[in-house]
Parts: sequence; structure tokens; C-alpha cells
Amino acid sequence: MFQLHGYSLPATPSQTGISTKTKAWFLKENNPHYDKQCESFSGLNPALLASVVYPDAGRPQLRVCSDFLAYLFFLDDLSDGLDDRDTSSVGNIVLNSFYHPDTFQSPTRLAHMSKDLFKRIRQTSRQDVQRRFIEAFDFFLQSVNDQAKDRTSGVIPTLEHYILLRRDTSGCRPCWAMIEYANNLNIPDDIIDHPVIIALGDAANDLVAWSNDLFSYSVEQSKGDTHNMVVIVMHHNGLDLPDAARFVVDMCLESIARFIRLKAQLPSLLGPSITRDVNIYVQGLESWMCGILYWAFITERYFGKAVNIVRATMAVEIRA
Repeated sequence: MFQLHGYSLPATPSQTGISTKTKAWFLKENNPHYDKQCESFSGLNPALLASVVYPDAGRPQLRVCSDFLAYLFFLDDLSDGLDDRDTSSVGNIVLNSFYHPDTFQSPTRLAHMSKDLFKRIRQTSRQDVQRRFIEAFDFFLQSVNDQAKDRTSGVIPTLEHYILLRRDTSGCRPCWAMIEYANNLNIPDDIIDHPVIIALGDAANDLVAWSNDLFSYSVEQSKGDTHNMVVIVMHHNGLDLPDAARFVVDMCLESIARFIRLKAQLPSLLGPSITRDVNIYVQGLESWMCGILYWAFITERYFGKAVNIVRATMAVEIRA
């Protein structure tokens, strides 16, 4: 049982067969242009991540969630090496595949993956969930394009601007729509768009994003990537590396405290609108907050072959 500040993570269900099927789907029609992204798949284990962030999903939904997470990390890795013109081209392929999965034509592997994934999502999801998924992906792709512009021009955004942009570049918001898909939820727009539900999603998003910034700082700074909170507070706040790291840790802890505080307000703010589905959705956000950290210290995504040492010592080395 994995616990984080009062949250508990259910025992991981068996991923027998799902990991193998996701790998086969991901590597199908492999294009040499994507060799680097395909190589990173070996340390990803999306089936494990899917099982801990969508713990109550049925087996068919869990398989789709596993493929979705492999796809999302693929896009993230792919965009890291692109300029704004290339990220715009990627965005057009993805969104056309989602909006027009039956008619959009493109010979690219990216289009094939995108269309296949969305066709399976729409088989069992409500239209409003499909809409939220696409809208969230649209914002994600726009923000990735903005990040690419900053990377090309060497711009280091302010902390305030970065926090807003990071909530989209993290890719979490499409993952929140997948909570609804994975659990077959029926939540009306006025509840999903309620300020406290949005704020809960932002708090969960912030923990995922800020912890990612800590874990990936050494790699990102070596590439000159300025879209990392450690880099930003060193530059704009005049902090050295240890103080910048502590700053980001404090931001992570604050996001957890904020989530707990907001969740306690739910009964008085939503009253009878707190249905079973709303409770499952909020629990889904909690599962992401716990699950992403559990997965980070099990797989090689962030720490490579040193992950066992990191897990044993609970110490993450951050190199300047």
C-alpha cells in the first residue's frame, strides 16, 4: 500500500497481457523518424501507470488508458526536439485525427495512432467526455507550441506565466477527461466547470507538473530547456540550485495541502450535486497524485537504471 500525506493507493491490479499489447500497438509500423521515442518506451511501463491512476477501470478501458499514456508520452518526447513550426504541424495532425477520425487522411504513423486511439475512446464514452478530451488536447498542443517558441528564442517565462502554461504543457487535462472515460462517468458540464472542481484539478495538475520538473531538471537543463520551475526561480528569483529545488518541493507540498483543503469544501459548495460520479472523479484526481509518484520511483522514465537506488534512498540527485 502506497501512501502520500493521507492518500492511499489501491493494490496494483494485474497488467497481464496489457503491457505486451500496448507495446505491440505502440511499435506497430515503426518509423525511423521516431526511433528515439520508441527507444524510450522500454523504461515507460504505461500499463503500470494506467493501473495506478485508473485503478477501477475495466480491463478494456484499462487497455485503452495504457495505450493513451504511451501515446501522450510519445507526443511529449517528440515535441521536445521540435520548433514551433514543427509542433504546429504535429498539432494539426493530432487534432484533425481526433475531430475527423473517419475522414482525415494522412500517411503518418502519428495520424494512424491518433485516429485509432480516439475511435476506441468514443466507443464507450459520452459525447461530452469526447469533447472535453479534444478541447483539453487542443490546449495542450497550443501550449507545447508556445513552449517551442520560447525554447527557440531563449525566453524564460515568469513564474506566474509558467504556472498557467504548465497546467497545459503537463498533459494532465486530457488525463482528467480519461478519468471520466475509464470509469464510465456521467457528470454534467456545470459540475465539471464548477470553480472548486477546476481548482481540485489544478492542484492535482500542479503536483504532477512540479514533481516532474524536479525529476527531469538535470536532463532538461542539459538541453537548454528553460520551461522548468527550477530554472525559472533560479533566473527570476535569484536562487541557487539547492534553494530552487527546495522552493519547488514546497510548491509540491502546497499543492497537496490545497487539494485537501478544497476537497473539504466540496460538501458545502456542491451539496446534493455531489453524486457518486463526482466522488469517483475526485478520487481519480487523488489516484493521479499518488500514482504518478509511485510510478516514477518504480520505472526508468526519470531516473534510468538508478531508479532502485533512488527508491531505496529517497534522494533525487539534481545536477547543475
